Amino acid sequence: MKLEELGFDDHLGQFRAEHHLTGFETGRVITEHKERYNVLTEKGEFEAEITGNMRFTAENRLDYPAVGDWVTLTVYDDSFAIIHQIFPRKSVLVRQAVGRFGDKQVIAANIDFAFIVQSADRDFNINRLERYLTICYAAPIRPIIILSKTDLLSGEGLSELVARLNQRIADTQLIPLSNQTMNGYNTLLSALVKGKTYCFLGSSGVGKSTIINNLAGQELIKTNNISFSTGKGKHTTSRRELIILSNGSILIDTPGLREVGIADTSDGLESTFENIYNLSTQCRFNNCTHTREKGCAILEAVEKGVISRESYNNYLKMVRERARFNTSVAEKRKKDKVFGKMCKEAVKYRKQKKF
Repeated sequence: MKLEELGFDDHLGQFRAEHHLTGFETGRVITEHKERYNVLTEKGEFEAEITGNMRFTAENRLDYPAVGDWVTLTVYDDSFAIIHQIFPRKSVLVRQAVGRFGDKQVIAANIDFAFIVQSADRDFNINRLERYLTICYAAPIRPIIILSKTDLLSGEGLSELVARLNQRIADTQLIPLSNQTMNGYNTLLSALVKGKTYCFLGSSGVGKSTIINNLAGQELIKTNNISFSTGKGKHTTSRRELIILSNGSILIDTPGLREVGIADTSDGLESTFENIYNLSTQCRFNNCTHTREKGCAILEAVEKGVISRESYNNYLKMVRERARFNTSVAEKRKKDKVFGKMCKEAVKYRKQKKF
């Protein structure tokens, strides 16, 4: 397999040449499991670990390889290798790490498009869709919404659901799809381009793995039914995995995400709620919080129904969440700086006392 078939391009080739990395093997991370990685190269697939230096100098999880990353590595036998360096990422999809406020979790890297999958049944939630859109725009990755299990609705019911989506979310491609009737698959296939990388995002049980199996024409990923006791999807995909289709497009399946915490320090929210941000320039005060101020163009638009109240409330919630995340990051950096200073002073003291 050629690197170009995995998505290797001229920019990556230029970086490899300029940094004199041609003496190493180049590959793409296709799976990750507890800091063990499977990397696909022109010579085949290798299980790999990072160097001790990479582990020591890593400041956070963003400094570790992720599925979709391009890396340089040294192969030591027919199956094992050591990863030395990560190529610059053109995009990195992250969310707030579950249970570790202020930390980020990398979902995947070097993605061109994200398929955000929601089913037309009880999983349907536009607020959650806006969260997915935010982490995609922050990456930056172009999102495409897949509305799955449309066979569960009547034609009128589907039209109403699509209308609700279009009212809240504009200028985002929407593909209604059924794994039972296969309606919508021609549209989905036409969106897949050779050499481009796509990831699937969504809760467990929305049909992500089934969609990938249907696109591949074989059962690459095991699928499960919805739990009858909880009504929720079961975790079928337990790890992120990169798959190459016969048409040359590259897919990354991801485990179902039950929480999509915002770790956005760029313009993800601005892109998701573009109508709100555009209107904010008309507010009376430059520092308007859009919550109670007189002359707020956003509040006026909500009262008139120009902006959905549900979308407005979701926007405020995510703004507060982003602010808390950024505050936590700043506090963590401050603590790390203090701790680092203490360590330096301790080393200096030991040298003076010649311990």
